[in-house]
Amino acid sequence: MNKVRTSALAALQGMQDGASIAAGGFGLCGIPELCIRALRDLGVRDLTIASNNCGVDDFGLGLLLSNRQIRKMISSYVGENKEFERQFISGELEVELAPQGTLAERLRAGGAGIPAFYTPTGVGTVVAANKEEREFNGRRHLLERGIQTDWAIVKAWRGDRFGNLQYRLTARNFNPLCAMAGRITVAEVEELVEVGAMSPDKIDTPGIYVQHVVVGQHEKRIERRTTRPNVCG
Repeated sequence: MNKVRTSALAALQGMQDGASIAAGGFGLCGIPELCIRALRDLGVRDLTIASNNCGVDDFGLGLLLSNRQIRKMISSYVGENKEFERQFISGELEVELAPQGTLAERLRAGGAGIPAFYTPTGVGTVVAANKEEREFNGRRHLLERGIQTDWAIVKAWRGDRFGNLQYRLTARNFNPLCAMAGRITVAEVEELVEVGAMSPDKIDTPGIYVQHVVVGQHEKRIERRTTRPNVCG
């Protein structure tokens, strides 16, 4: 039951080219920095990654993008990465855009074993292309498929050797959903605690969803710093 590994690189051994990955994080908040760098060093290619966004040009998933390791992104927001834009326009990168709430539910549904669901979001837009539509209570809905991936990489605040995880504030974001969606989930944590140190009602992701735990230091880079002049006194 000891799921702690010596490094992210050790935890990700066995991943092959063409793998699909669910990656937690929102912007640069709560992203699995250690696993992303390990994937870069591992050199796996032709990856399909489901993640809210693709980092920035020199950090987060942007590192894999710059290294030409990603074949397809399933995302809801991609506006902070110029290399992403360049690869998409040139046809080097396949992109599947999903409304943010729909993406979240697709990951949750996949992790819960639900193959598909209906939602009104996206009806009448480009998102509806080639999707089944049905009417419920007088409103049109799209059929969206749940997402299950070969791997998931997530970042938590605290974890134990059983793989139970606790997130901190907004860094929780997509991480619990991605942890559910992956057949093999690697969780990196800031702090490793003893089993039982986290109250059961504080555990956000039960260890049953997690196969590997990695402990390490995180940069936690700020994506966009916004300030205003001090108008006091």
